[in-house]
Amino acid sequence: MDDDKKLVYTPTDIQRMLGIGKEKVYKYLEEVYINKTPFVVIRVGKMYKIPKQPFNRWLNGELVN
Repeated sequence: MDDDKKLVYTPTDIQRMLGIGKEKVYKYLEEVYINKTPFVVIRVGKMYKIPKQPFNRWLNGELVN
């Protein structure tokens, strides 16, 4: 599937966008998953998926409910 058509980011995508290390990304995604804020994180087993729209709104500083 074309990257533009994917509906979710992977932790590796997030790592590249934010310019932080792998360990920090996973620690932060686990925190977001537990707290359900400031964006959505989906966990399937040990795999994390981050829906693009809520993440992009957070990254752009938009209010996410």
